[in-house]
Amino acid sequence: GYHRGLFENALEEHSREQVSGLLLLYSSSICHVVESCSSTIHLIIQELASLQNQGHSALLQEIKVLVVAHNIPTRLFPDWYVATATSPVTHPQGSTQSQPTAAVVTECLTFLLQVAACIQSFEDDGEDTDETVHTLGPELLIPVETINYLHNAEECASPEDFLRIYLSPSQPALDSGTLQLEREISN
Repeated sequence: GYHRGLFENALEEHSREQVSGLLLLYSSSICHVVESCSSTIHLIIQELASLQNQGHSALLQEIKVLVVAHNIPTRLFPDWYVATATSPVTHPQGSTQSQPTAAVVTECLTFLLQVAACIQSFEDDGEDTDETVHTLGPELLIPVETINYLHNAEECASPEDFLRIYLSPSQPALDSGTLQLEREISN
């Protein structure tokens, strides 16, 4: 309900594209894929940042932004879906911990691509997609260790940190004094 309200608010304020994606609910965490225009995604990240600032009473805690991509030619998810992981999916002990963060992100995105392909096949076959997605098989769910690893990875920013980076001007430091000094020495 919270997410639907958030998306409806984004549509009312910006009159932009619909939001599609996937909300994977685990027993102690969630994985949230959002597809929309940049301004709507920015608004959603702002809302998550303000939600996180509510402290221990917040609906969602310790939020991380994994990936934000722009100019994607087609959406992965035709609508907005919710799936629940009824039993934890696990990796062999320690297999995720030894990988670099980029590899774990790639693994996570690979699982999400598989889920998207599965949903698309349900749509193509005319099945009741909402019911089928709600009961995704464990082979399609992101392992709990992967989610925990990414949650603890320093490379994954909080919504607040993401916004600070996103909104800060990108200005390379030009050290003209050093360049001038080098020129004078070579003369």
